[in-house]
Amino acid sequence: MLSFIFLQAADGAGAMNILMIVALIAIFYFFMVRPQQKKQKEIRKFRESIEVGQRVVTAGGIYGKIRKIKETTFSIEIANDVVITVDKGSVYPSAAEAQTEAKEENK
Repeated sequence: MLSFIFLQAADGAGAMNILMIVALIAIFYFFMVRPQQKKQKEIRKFRESIEVGQRVVTAGGIYGKIRKIKETTFSIEIANDVVITVDKGSVYPSAAEAQTEAKEENK
């Protein structure tokens, strides 16, 4: 009789352990994976909307203005008659800050 009670308790604990694992996976997904996917989607959307003449910041911290857009690269003017070519993956949405700073500098 006593062994029957222990077996029932063990079955209940196993189900509870599985439930806890599922809950941890759900928490991990909603707090780690999903926000990262949303951020990547915003970055991709930003890169697709970049136009010639727009001010940007590269991953290396270089501020400049888009001069030419190619399939996988941007040509960015970083000073008068100084143009560099960077991969599209190295330009980030913090360019909005670059635009406001550039407007303030020109005033």
